[in-house]
Amino acid sequence: MTNGILIIAHAPLASALRQCVLHVFPECATTVLAVDVQAHHSLEDGLALAKTACHQLGSREFLVLTDIIGATPWRVAKDLVDGEHSRLVAGVNLSMLLRAVTYRNESLNSLVNRALVGGMEGVKEVQTENRQLLS
Repeated sequence: MTNGILIIAHAPLASALRQCVLHVFPECATTVLAVDVQAHHSLEDGLALAKTACHQLGSREFLVLTDIIGATPWRVAKDLVDGEHSRLVAGVNLSMLLRAVTYRNESLNSLVNRALVGGMEGVKEVQTENRQLLS
C-alpha cells in the first residue's frame, strides 16, 4: 500500500515542493498533495484545508511534512496528525521529500526514518575550489 504524503508549509513553499516532486515522479500527483498556508490564514482555516487534502489523499496512512516548528503550518499539521496512522516531520526540504516519495510504499515508520535521513543527508557544506577570475 502506498502512503500518502501531505506537505503543509508557508505559501508558496508547499506547492513549489510538490511541483518539484512531480517533475521527477509525475505518477504521484494523487498521493503527494500540498497545502499552502497563506499569511492571512487562521489556524482553523489552515486545518480545514489540510483536512480536505487528507480526504483527497484517500490513504489509510500518511506522512505530513512541514517547514518551521512553531509556525502556523506546523500548528495545523500538529493538530492534524494522530501519531499512529499519520506522522509529522518538520524542516521539510526537497531532499527529504524526494526520499519520502521514493520509499512511499514502505511502512509509515520506515517512511519517517527515510525522510529524516534524506533531509539530513541533503544538507552539507560543499567544498569548492577557490579560483581567481582573470581580468
